[in-house]
Amino acid sequence: MCGIVGYVGRGRAKEILLESLRRLEYRGYDSAGLALIEDGELLIFKRAGKVAELERMVASSDFRASLGIGHSRWATHGRPTDENAHPHRDCQGRLAVIHNGIIENYLPLKKELQARGHRFASETDTEVLAHLFEEHYDGDLEKAVRAGLKRVKGAFAIAVIAKDAEEIVAARVGSPLVIGLGEGENFLASDIPAILPYTRKMLFLNDGEMAVLTASGVRLITFSGEAITREPRQIDWDPVTAQKGGYKHFMLKEIHEQPQAVEDTIRGRYSLDEGEVFLEELALSGRKAKEIRNIYLLACGTSFYAGLVAKYLWQNWLKLPIGAELGSEFRYSDPYIDEKTLVVAISQSGETADTLAGVRKARERGATVIAVANVVGSSITREADGVVYTHAGPEIGVASTKTFTAQLAALALLGVYLGRKRGELSPAQAREVLSGLASGPRQLEAILKKEPEVQALARRFYDKPDFLFLGRDILHPIALEGALKLKEISYIHAEGYAAGEMKHGPIALIDEEMPVVVLVTKNSVYDKVFANIEEVKARKGIVLAFTDELNPEIEQVADQIFEVPQTPEVLTPMVFVVPLQLLAYHIGVLRGTDVDQPRNLAKSVTVE
Repeated sequence: MCGIVGYVGRGRAKEILLESLRRLEYRGYDSAGLALIEDGELLIFKRAGKVAELERMVASSDFRASLGIGHSRWATHGRPTDENAHPHRDCQGRLAVIHNGIIENYLPLKKELQARGHRFASETDTEVLAHLFEEHYDGDLEKAVRAGLKRVKGAFAIAVIAKDAEEIVAARVGSPLVIGLGEGENFLASDIPAILPYTRKMLFLNDGEMAVLTASGVRLITFSGEAITREPRQIDWDPVTAQKGGYKHFMLKEIHEQPQAVEDTIRGRYSLDEGEVFLEELALSGRKAKEIRNIYLLACGTSFYAGLVAKYLWQNWLKLPIGAELGSEFRYSDPYIDEKTLVVAISQSGETADTLAGVRKARERGATVIAVANVVGSSITREADGVVYTHAGPEIGVASTKTFTAQLAALALLGVYLGRKRGELSPAQAREVLSGLASGPRQLEAILKKEPEVQALARRFYDKPDFLFLGRDILHPIALEGALKLKEISYIHAEGYAAGEMKHGPIALIDEEMPVVVLVTKNSVYDKVFANIEEVKARKGIVLAFTDELNPEIEQVADQIFEVPQTPEVLTPMVFVVPLQLLAYHIGVLRGTDVDQPRNLAKSVTVE
């Protein structure tokens, strides 16, 4: 939820940390703060609001500090105020702590500490950590952090500094932390884009691990103090991809990056000649694939809708019971899982708390787990038996766009891979699917060229208070995603439904003021969806038809039509979702919302 950055080296820490925080603001933006060590003093600056507020606060100060930590917050405990902003300090002002996550037992710890005379200045759970570490601090910061963490329950990533120590001590359980290695300087962050301009050599912390960063090096240890040896990874992302690149917003830039994201995700992973898919990091043998008796696609939010699309496709390809499950429900349910169950966990960040909990539950029961994620080295990829990476690059806009289409591409590859391994898909059938998938980037480029048409729709309907989205079969998840995007970006009330369910409730809402977005494809139940359109018109609803089957019938009944290209079924969800993303974006812009950082939302939901 929150963004953590740290720097120790020879540079000006203030400038480096502020720039890194700007790159992490998608993780949280209701407050921000810095802690610097300057001439043996601990200096803390923090403000409610976005990073820009913090920048204004320190703009006139010429700090020479070369060690510091920074934080951008998405509130969990305590209101978004100056006092609750991070960093937090101990009573004596020797230590500063920043934290992403939740300390589950902070209330009993706080009462215990208060009984021993500790005075608290905030409503946060994080401040407990500063006081815990203070009680154990005798000049050895690493030792104090290790001792304090023995009392802590929850999910956290933390960074701690002390005014008399030239180091940063970091630790993680359940929340991401990445370390960047430089020459005479080292970096710490919640996510790669924050420090990518400074280094591409990264170390990823696992749960139960700590790191001690100095200007001269980085040392990894367990919570019990045992040394860890790990080779760094080279990250190939270009820092330019984390900039807007001339677009007005990150979201629009990332919508236009979708052809490249799909191309990068499928490139080198299939052979049309052989009808085969090559997923080297999957490590799933043909024997193991044939033993699978049921599959769960596990995810949250937009990733869940990608899982629903995969369910529709895979049912035809694999001839197995397949369920798409919300991580937040799955983790508390009692699903049928055994050693012949496959769980596919889908997460853009690879750190989604509910999806991670579901993965752990599945593994405890003996299931095989495959992760589909965009972040190399993230928690889900490390805890899974195999991984299929999407190659969408950094996605800065909070609302997922290019990572969604990359997930659709990766899941299509995985479905064909499983179908071939199980013998359910012939080489010819696989070639047909893969050939369609290979044309995806070109089809998405064609859709993006029609953006002016979507802008015209946005101008006509941006002031409507409610929208209804309808789709059937493989377009049902896209109707859900279209409604979600409009809600997220424009704050308009929107509902997505399976079109066949319209008569079971939503039809009561339809009147002459209600835009109804209907998704119509020749690939599935066209006649039934057309009947739904007629039912909307009979109630004087406004029909916005998005269709790959333009004909006189639709032209006669629809108020507005947007034509998408006719494609193979595997591409149908992609070509329909892109104009819905653009519609949400342009309506949001017209309504004056912050489309890159919608209110109350964070990019990675790493707490329950």
